[in-house]
Amino acid sequence: MEINGENINIDDLFSEKYMHKEVKKGIFLSDNQCEILKRNNIDIYTISGIEELIYIIDEILEDDPDNIELENVLSEISEYNYYANTNK
Repeated sequence: MEINGENINIDDLFSEKYMHKEVKKGIFLSDNQCEILKRNNIDIYTISGIEELIYIIDEILEDDPDNIELENVLSEISEYNYYANTNK
């Protein structure tokens, strides 16, 4: 199976790397997404909510539109957090 251009074993989907957890109220991220955000100098623990996180990522992508890794994270968190916050 391929996720974001990376070949992974189906069993890896149940690993901590890909499992989402609530890192802050209303912000659900996987360890992999947290690592990518950290590499892009985004501290998720100082962000007030998912809307601010998405805004910060959008600003970075305006300056660096070729940052595919961050673009993928934006797409993933927008969809995942939408469903996580509306299905409670």
